[in-house]
Amino acid sequence: MIMVMSTSPGSPGSPGSGSPGSGSPAARLDDDRLTLVGLFAEVFQAVQARLLAQLAVHGLSGVDFEVLVRLSRTPEGMLRMSDLAAQTTLTTSGATRVVDRLAAVGLVSRRACDLDRRSTYAVVTESGRARVDEVLPGHLSLVSQMLVAPLQPVAREALESALRAVRDAVRPGATAGADGPVAPGRPAPAAGALV
Repeated sequence: MIMVMSTSPGSPGSPGSGSPGSGSPAARLDDDRLTLVGLFAEVFQAVQARLLAQLAVHGLSGVDFEVLVRLSRTPEGMLRMSDLAAQTTLTTSGATRVVDRLAAVGLVSRRACDLDRRSTYAVVTESGRARVDEVLPGHLSLVSQMLVAPLQPVAREALESALRAVRDAVRPGATAGADGPVAPGRPAPAAGALV
């Protein structure tokens, strides 16, 4: 269900026009916010479908690839399981299942945390890095075709900036653990804190 929220005074459903959803049904359906969320959904679904098909050729799901890339892009190639869950759309148990599946085929391993025996790190293996290297050329080619080529550089930078702002608003823990493992003598960031 899409909830129409106000952004401009005087538009249908805005605080200046009475209660949310006030106005005729035609006016509510002509809301630019519905167009915005509709365009976002159309683009996301089209891009995701093509990327998932490309990943399947390499024996990976979208979440498998996301985990491998996030681990590969992190200092020392490792994240605490809780940080991996926070950076992805996975629950902690979902992250555990993905890591178990990837570990079973040698793409990641687990490492105990020296500072906190309750924590475990997911670590990308050399085989995992090799799989990412195998997938990246085709993946980046598709990203270029669908998201880079249609935009001028300034528009692409604006899109990236806008997506980061929205991501940070709706998923404040999305960069948890991005600085790498907690070093001895360095306090762990608070749960959900941006690093």
